[in-house]
Amino acid sequence: MSDKISIRAGMKQALSKLSKPIYEDYSYKIACRLYQEKVWNEAQVIGITVSKPPEPDTYQIIRKAWEAGKQVAVPKCHSRDKQLTFRTLTEFSQLESVFFGLYEPREEMTNEVIADRLDLVIVPGLAFSTDGFRIGFGGGYYDRFLSRYSGNTLSLAFNEQIMDELPAEDHDIPVQCIITPDRILKIR
Repeated sequence: MSDKISIRAGMKQALSKLSKPIYEDYSYKIACRLYQEKVWNEAQVIGITVSKPPEPDTYQIIRKAWEAGKQVAVPKCHSRDKQLTFRTLTEFSQLESVFFGLYEPREEMTNEVIADRLDLVIVPGLAFSTDGFRIGFGGGYYDRFLSRYSGNTLSLAFNEQIMDELPAEDHDIPVQCIITPDRILKIR
């Protein structure tokens, strides 16, 4: 576990050095690669987080999904039972700031989307291995969600976030694809 803590700290430090222009450029290149992927084009319902730096920008991806007529569902963390659900998002004004400055859907303005309806889930993380494993931000919400989700998964990452290997535990589930500004890693 201490390995994961030190990797998280080191990755946050490395990502904090990305300038705003580089962050924007890399985020744009990642998004452009995503839009060329078959899994994106075929998906009608997409689960995606509302990003917060140092994560690649997802606001532009959410807008693109709306323009393409896709249904967007964003995660809501339930701290009481450490579970994650997804809720529809049709405009950014349906979001509220919650813990750690994250934006989540307001329950009174959105509807839950059951996991089976999600064609694609874009899984966030801080560090990724070339075999699809990830280290998240430490809450374990996505690990629990992915253990009962059988649809398509991918992650968006800056080149700095890719490592040859990461410590993985028995319950860790790799994503099927990682998109960076320079390449697409297909894991299957």
